[in-house]
Amino acid sequence: MALGSYLSVTLLLSVWAIATCNHIPEGAISMECRNRYLMIAVDLSYTDDKVHFEAVDETGVYPITEQYSAECGYTVSVLPLQGHVELRASYFSCHTDNKDDEEFTFNFNLILIYEGLKEMYALNETCSPSLPWSPREVTCEVNYMEVSVKSDVACPTGTKKDDWDAAVQTAYTSATSDWQVMFQKGDQELMPMNISEAHEQNYAFDLTDGRLIFRTPYGQPDSFSTTVNGVPVEVVHATLFSKQSWVVLMVDLVAACSVYEGSYKNGYMMWETPEVLHPLVSGQHNTHVNIGFDGELVEEAVAEERGYIVEKHNSTVYISIPYNAEGGYRKTCVSGDLNEYFIFNLYLAQISVDEDHIDTRLHFHRTLATPLLPRPVFTENKTVVEESTFTVYLGDVPDDVVLVAVQLNGHDFALPFTNTSTYTISKVVQPNNTHSYTLKVPFDNPVVIQQFSKENAAMQHQLTINYTLTVQPENDPYYHFTSVTALTDVSPPTFDAVCSESGISFRLDHRPSDYLWDISIGSDLLTPELAEQRGYIMSNDSQSLLLEVPLFTEGYEYKDFTLKGFFGTFEILVRDHDTAEVQSSAAKTCPFTTTELIVCSPDGRMTVVAHLSLVVPSGGIPARVNLIDKYCGPKEADSTRALFSFPVNACGSRVMLSKEYVTYENEIFFSKKIRAGKSKSDPRIDTDRVTMKCTYPLAGLHRLFSVYRFESDTAGVGRILHSAHSGPQSPTMEPTTGLQTPLSTTRRTRRPVSIRPGYYPPAQYIQVSSFLKNISKKGAKGSSQVKINTASY
Repeated sequence: MALGSYLSVTLLLSVWAIATCNHIPEGAISMECRNRYLMIAVDLSYTDDKVHFEAVDETGVYPITEQYSAECGYTVSVLPLQGHVELRASYFSCHTDNKDDEEFTFNFNLILIYEGLKEMYALNETCSPSLPWSPREVTCEVNYMEVSVKSDVACPTGTKKDDWDAAVQTAYTSATSDWQVMFQKGDQELMPMNISEAHEQNYAFDLTDGRLIFRTPYGQPDSFSTTVNGVPVEVVHATLFSKQSWVVLMVDLVAACSVYEGSYKNGYMMWETPEVLHPLVSGQHNTHVNIGFDGELVEEAVAEERGYIVEKHNSTVYISIPYNAEGGYRKTCVSGDLNEYFIFNLYLAQISVDEDHIDTRLHFHRTLATPLLPRPVFTENKTVVEESTFTVYLGDVPDDVVLVAVQLNGHDFALPFTNTSTYTISKVVQPNNTHSYTLKVPFDNPVVIQQFSKENAAMQHQLTINYTLTVQPENDPYYHFTSVTALTDVSPPTFDAVCSESGISFRLDHRPSDYLWDISIGSDLLTPELAEQRGYIMSNDSQSLLLEVPLFTEGYEYKDFTLKGFFGTFEILVRDHDTAEVQSSAAKTCPFTTTELIVCSPDGRMTVVAHLSLVVPSGGIPARVNLIDKYCGPKEADSTRALFSFPVNACGSRVMLSKEYVTYENEIFFSKKIRAGKSKSDPRIDTDRVTMKCTYPLAGLHRLFSVYRFESDTAGVGRILHSAHSGPQSPTMEPTTGLQTPLSTTRRTRRPVSIRPGYYPPAQYIQVSSFLKNISKKGAKGSSQVKINTASY
């Protein structure tokens, strides 16, 4: 037979509020008729645990206290795991209106305290059991035992003869027309008492149209404890008797319940009860057991599917419930570590048939619980170094535990994070009633500790995390610690560069890994000696390296020359300390302006911006000046200056060799009259000129006359000589990296020289002048052939 038919009831429900303020919504109070009792549940989310019930009948209102509930057949339990307060009222409870043992009407007052105000709700319910009453029924509630028997049950056959004879003798000699009760407690002398006296001792007796009811709390003075098959059992044996004329009426009422508290073993909550609790309670011939939870039985197939186990061994029934079985409740708690426990509200129905074929139905309500079990959460480092972000997974978090804050390397952060934070945390609900959190913190976040690991020659990123979790609804805190590290390849140092009118400044903030790298200018390591030699201004302390590079010092590259200015680029190389391979560079290009300059580049190009105010007469046009080769004119000119850029061995340049240097010289002319055929040194020629020279060390020249491409290790040293009506000055120049700013002069005086190091553009093929070919024929040994490449300048 389907179990649903066991629990089908006729339900009439009426709930209304007496208080003027009704804050509890519909559905917060539920009432349900069960097989042998009424269940009322009040949702705790709309009240607190200070819930009181009152039983109401035509005689008055009776508060249901702890003692009164056990005496009158009520059980009140606060069940925080289920989230409600529960009242179970026996169909034979004290103030129930009973009609022929078939219809039971209940009336209660529910009293709540809400925001300091008392509210009262009147509840009534009428129930009818679907199963017929057995001749004998015993209910083992958590706070009382209740026995009901049919009033026409024959004398029991299971009573010991001596006990029965003694009871009859006592009853016969002391019986009156009023009902009396006599308790049997082993070999103790039996003293009868009337019903009112028994009631004063918290015993309850009631006689309905067809049944006799006996109810007793646990631990009464007249109860006794015994052991049946090793299982503790509490027994109260009462005999009711009354003398009617010469006949003595006697009824044996025995309440016996297993008081085994339960145990836990190998993942199972276990409970035991003897098949025969007492000869007057259950028979020895046939026993059938059904199991369920929360006061409702389940089908045997369902129980088996859920892992409920019912076994019988040596006349004992063994119940085993998996700790996490469906129908149970789980709760997390903090007791040093994070723990959990499970509760199962066991409901068991046992039907026994004795030798007289009288069946006895027993109902057990027992709460089984596990001890505290470890409930650890775990963290997993899911960081992918290439993403440059810590990814830490916090998993197996119970559904009644929430994450409220995290501490990252000592910095506290409440959840949720702000939208502006670079770290994030996300929650994912898992199918096993748990959830997880994923924390992401970038490596470059300020809270991350970064230290260079010499052992690994890598940068170590470290993040210590303290998760603050709270158990709900108590808000008990629990802290979970973890620490994660990640190693990343050390990046080369990075310079910050700033332009100024006089040059470029570089700054490098020191890091522990700096020893892995060498800083160089070109192929030369940057040292204090190199800086002093080249005119750099360098300061280096434990915090940073500062390098100021004045314009025109060695190492610059120049481009885009115009009369308005030019661009200068200075590059610092970062090399691997062991292999000297270039790993990175810091190049800064800045715009500069100057009135006059000369650049002698390593590829053999002379670039000159010359001031011609003393060369070009008033009213003259600088654009009409030219070099020694009259066809070599300026690329750009304004009212006072002209820009020339040409290969050092073109445009009629003169070449002068000394023991260690080679000098290329050219001149800028503005001729009022050029007399062909005259020597350029003829003083009669009225010509003003500016002389330009580029000097290169011979040791640094790879190719000079043997091939057509000019190539030098270093830039040459240049000078500009302003003169009038005097022959060109051709001193031999020692290479220098200094910058000499020309002084203001007047006509017909020797001008100071501006000396500039050259820049380093890619080598270009240039045309070799006939003068250079002649020098080659006279001074060079071996082949004197020179290949001419035509190029325009």
